[in-house]
This record gives sequence, structure tokens and C-alpha cells, in this order.
Amino acid sequence: MNKIVMGLNGNEAIAFAVKQCDVDVVSAYPITPQTIIVEKFSEFIADGEVKCSFIPVESEHSALSVCVGAAALGARTFTATSSQGLALMWEMLYIASGLRLPIVMAIVNRALSAPINIHCDHSDSMGCRDSCWIQIYCEDAQEAYDAVIQAFKIAEHEDVQLPVMVTIDGFTISHTLQRVEVLPDDVVKRFVGVRKPVEIEIPGMGKVPMILDPENPLTFGSLDLYDYYFEHKVQQHEAIEKSRPVIRKINDEYYEISGRRYGDGFIDGYGLEDAEVAVIVLGSTAGTVRSIVKKLRNKGKKVGVLRLRTFRPFPYREIVDALKDVEVIGVMDRSGAYGGIGGPVYVETLAAFYNSKRKPKIINYIYGLGGRDTPPALIEKMFEELPKLEGGEVKFLGVR
Repeated sequence: MNKIVMGLNGNEAIAFAVKQCDVDVVSAYPITPQTIIVEKFSEFIADGEVKCSFIPVESEHSALSVCVGAAALGARTFTATSSQGLALMWEMLYIASGLRLPIVMAIVNRALSAPINIHCDHSDSMGCRDSCWIQIYCEDAQEAYDAVIQAFKIAEHEDVQLPVMVTIDGFTISHTLQRVEVLPDDVVKRFVGVRKPVEIEIPGMGKVPMILDPENPLTFGSLDLYDYYFEHKVQQHEAIEKSRPVIRKINDEYYEISGRRYGDGFIDGYGLEDAEVAVIVLGSTAGTVRSIVKKLRNKGKKVGVLRLRTFRPFPYREIVDALKDVEVIGVMDRSGAYGGIGGPVYVETLAAFYNSKRKPKIINYIYGLGGRDTPPALIEKMFEELPKLEGGEVKFLGVR
């Protein structure tokens, strides 16, 4: 296939992908550093490049509320936000997943206030990790473009029917111009297809599409007390578990049309085949860690890196299998561990290895809060000290 190369920052790459996915409704409220996504998409609409209802609203809560209503009607929907905007959506996050609505939302990661900060850490999206949204963390603008296209197909799969977050690091990816290979419009449209609402069995009505339709009236969001609430939550658990093979399959299918594959869709390792020391990381910092791993391996050091791409559902089996022979693991968290034993990625990794016969030493590194830079020299220092540590420690990388 002929490659179309464009110079795009991460926000523009996401907007371009949304344009190609034939979305019906976009609703959003501007917030730094996400604003470019919906600004750019509104330009596509104004220029006649896409037919879509663009609905500006008075808050992020309203933006996701509009998407909930539109998705319940059967529309393909998209929104984007950051930080305090995501926090304002909190109520609607659980409603979107609880109603099994396949909304796609881009999160441009930004620190939560207070103090006020507009730069990157993962406290916003990590804070809603248990809201039953699938979460994909991208390394660069190219992956942001690719992940959005995959996200619509994952969300709308008949076995999943759950919303998906695609996250990129604020400013580091969102505002940095990169070389991005995009696919032809018709190729993307064929790959994503048309949203086909799942059918459900209704007594006396037979099978009907699970959407709001006056001809086949259904109730969404009804009162659900202790008689059925538990069962519906178990159905959400089952759905996100069913997303595991779907994520892998769509990652492989996307490779067939693009030549790009991101590990197995969940994790992407480098240098792990003989590594004694490994680091787990997600987001844009993975590129810096990988460059240091290459440098150290050229010096004969047995080190590796595991980039965590999909955080929800958490790939605990894949992580244990990939790192089963490693002696020491450093887990990098770009969000805090206030009152806990470590950051969210660290805690999940500890749990993953709990029943493993061979347990490596695992150390937590909190880094990059509020956009603090994590330069290569600091990453190299981390690799140097990891073999000397006992495990179970929480360290703060780069703090004064």
C-alpha cells in the first residue's frame, strides 16, 4: 500500500484518525493540552471533509453526557479531554461503561490540581482506571493515530461493547511534530466498518438492536437495586475480560493493512530475552528507556524494557511470562502513591507476581510528576542502582 507521510503533532494525528473513522457525533469542551484535537476536527467539518454533528457544550461533564445520549441512539461517538476535565466527567465515566456504550475518548495526560499544573503526568487517567474503560497508553504520535482507529473497532466489537480511552502524554506528544504515516481514507473506513448495534432478546419482542428506538422501546439507566445490580456489574467484568483476545486480534489485523504492530497489543518488549534487570514503563518515556537499554546492552549489560501499552485490561499473565527470568524489575509510575504501598502500575505488577513460583525483586520509581523531565542520564542511573536494591521500595526519580 502507498504510504502517505504527514507532519503531525499527537493531537492532530488523533483528529485525523477520527476524521477517517466516519464518526457521527463529536462533543467536547476545550482544555489544555487537549484543545487542538477538537479544534482541528472542527476545521475538518467546516471544510466539508467530514459529515459529523459537532456539539460544543458548557463543560466536560456535558460533553460526555452528549456522547452517552448519542451512543445510546446508535451513533459512533468521540470526545477528548485532560486533567480537571476528566475529573469533571467522573460521574459519566461509570454511566458510559455501565450502559455498555462504545464511546472512544482521547485523554491528553495532564497533572491534576492542586497546585495548578498544565503539564504531563498520568494522575488523571490512572485515577479512573477502575471505571471499566479500556485504556491504551501511546508512545508517540504515530501510535496515537493507529490506536484511535483500533479503538473504535475494539469498542464496537460485539463481545466488548465498552468505551475506550486512548491516552497521550501532554505536550511531549500532543504538541510535538512527528513523522506520521497515515492510511488512505477508504482503507480506514473498510477496516473500522459501520457501527452495528448488538441485538438483545426481549420477552415478547424477540431480538432487537440495543439502542434507543421508538419502534422498539427500551429503558437505559433504570433504577437497579440489589436485585440485579450485582449481575450487571459481573457482565461488565466479563465484557472487559472478553476484550483481551479482541485487542490482540485487532492489533494483528491492523498490522495487515499498515505494517505496524504494537507488541501483542498489550506489551511490547526489548532486550528481555536474556535480561537480568528490566524496567516497566508506559507512555512517551518508553522511548527514552529503550534508548538507554540499547546503550547499556552495547556495553554488555543484560538489561531490558517492557512497555505497557494496554493498562486496562491489565496484562498480568503476559507480564509474568515476559519477565519470569528477570532478577530485578523497576516499575515506573507517572502518578503518585498517596497512602498506598506504591503507584498503580507497581501495585498491579506486585499482584501479578504474587502467585508466581519465581518472584523477582520489584522496585517502584515515581517520576515525572507535573511534567518534570526525566533525562537519559537519570534513566541510566536507575539501571545502575536497581541491582543493588532489595525490592519493595518506593523511590522518587528526579525529585530535588
